[in-house]
Amino acid sequence: APVAAALEAAFPEAPSEQDAAIVLNTAAGNPATAVLALRWFLENAEVRSKVILYNVVFKVLRNRRRWSETEALWDAMLRDGVQPDNTTFSTVISCARACGPPGKAVEWFEKMPESGCSPDMLTYSVVIDAYGRAGDAEMALRLYDRARSERCQLDPVICATVIKVHSTSGNFDGALNVFEEMKAVGVKPNLVVYNTVLDAMGRAMRPWVVKTIHREMVSQKVQPNRATYCCLLQAYTRARYGEDAMIVYRKMKDEVMDIDVVLYNMLLSMCADIGYVDEAEEIFRDMKSSMDTKCKPDSWTYSSMVTLYSCTGNVPGAEAILKEMAEAGFKPNIFILTSLTRCYGKAGCTDDVVRSFGMLKELKITPDDRFCGCLLTVAADTPVEELGKVVDCIDRSNAELGTVVKLLADRKASTESFKEAARGILSGARGVVKMPYCNCLMDLCINLGQMEKACALLDAALQLDIYSNVQTRTQTQWSLHLRGLSVGAALTTLHVWMNDLYTTLQSGEELPPLLGIHTGEGRNMYSDKGLASVFESHLKELDAPFHGAPDKAGWFLTTSVAAKHWLEAKKSSELVAV
Repeated sequence: APVAAALEAAFPEAPSEQDAAIVLNTAAGNPATAVLALRWFLENAEVRSKVILYNVVFKVLRNRRRWSETEALWDAMLRDGVQPDNTTFSTVISCARACGPPGKAVEWFEKMPESGCSPDMLTYSVVIDAYGRAGDAEMALRLYDRARSERCQLDPVICATVIKVHSTSGNFDGALNVFEEMKAVGVKPNLVVYNTVLDAMGRAMRPWVVKTIHREMVSQKVQPNRATYCCLLQAYTRARYGEDAMIVYRKMKDEVMDIDVVLYNMLLSMCADIGYVDEAEEIFRDMKSSMDTKCKPDSWTYSSMVTLYSCTGNVPGAEAILKEMAEAGFKPNIFILTSLTRCYGKAGCTDDVVRSFGMLKELKITPDDRFCGCLLTVAADTPVEELGKVVDCIDRSNAELGTVVKLLADRKASTESFKEAARGILSGARGVVKMPYCNCLMDLCINLGQMEKACALLDAALQLDIYSNVQTRTQTQWSLHLRGLSVGAALTTLHVWMNDLYTTLQSGEELPPLLGIHTGEGRNMYSDKGLASVFESHLKELDAPFHGAPDKAGWFLTTSVAAKHWLEAKKSSELVAV
């Protein structure tokens, strides 16, 4: 009654269809009022096409995500004898996609032929997206092909939708193909398309493609928005493109764009991984100085900062962050205590390692696999006279792992008993920690002069397929692949390989023309130095004839003639002096 009274007062004479549409649009904030007003206009206005007014109210309901009212209005429209048109269907389908179950939009799409409607490109776009959200990428792409076969004009909306479907299903090549195809047929990408393909290539971990597309976007004078910069930032931080990520971050700051704590934490995590100390401190200061509560540091922020300082062994920096964290009302979690323990270990502060282990009990935190792995890393670098303190922490964290470490350190313990104990812990460990455990245990073996046990551990690891494709052989080259191994694991693998080469010669078999050792060229995560630099020094100590390849970074090569001469001049037991 109040709605009818207000409309009667506003329209003493019968309103036009245009007047009705304008008024219904103004009721966008109150869908229930819009439905009541529609009833009054249908009875009192000069309406040529009732479906137009229904469509206006359907849009109001869609914008407010009122699905049950949408279904009720649809039923009322059919009772009124009003035939839906393409606009009706596209609006209802998009409403179903936004607020109904994933399959609901598809169900409404399939009703179109019953009403004599043929989907246009906008409808196709909505339904393709609905199929994608429902997890049916195959049907979504089949519809896209159908739309093209019906010679529907491609537009940026449907292209962006198909790119998103490909990206969601993990078909990143397909996403890129659609982007290139649309340009080939003359469809000019808009901002939404660029943002969608940038997001896809970021998910695909293809930062070089992201850079190319962004340059193209700028050259086409498409103005980037916050979503663009977020896509760039996510792509570069995931791929650890530090310089590019910082350029984007400072650009966002210059343009006073909203940067939430999630983006800040992505940046800090990247900085911690690649050692960007100054940049991380700049970002951390920006977070603390921001007036926006969405930007304030959280526990993940502090965790990244502790990790950053722990990687460089900066104990005062890590402890200052820990204190600041407590003042902000956050308690350390397992990730922070793991980083703090690593920091103390790297700095040689064994007593502080024990103290940080004690904090776990105080905070009622159970040590996990990664924390035990961290203790193994610390043990590998701990002087023999203090090793017992760390071994005790390992034993209290994981008794089975503690037994393995004790057998390793005990020179009286047999190699076979150590190997069996190590096999037991490795076969039962989660896949993600198996190689780190092996690497750290072999580092400890080498540091304690236990080469025989290191070789036994390597044999167990190879049998359990923890290390794969360490050795490869072709007719022209035999290679040793050490990338991803710790220094101790790499030296052990080299020792075994050299013995294998010696045995080959003793059996009368010929070596191939070329022998190679691949260490990779980056910094080793288990050592402050890169594995390549460690091996360069070690091979010189051995007087081995391997030399860095000028055209293949991270490779050391020699000929069979030089290797044979060197191997024959050495006895197998004297090949590696550790």
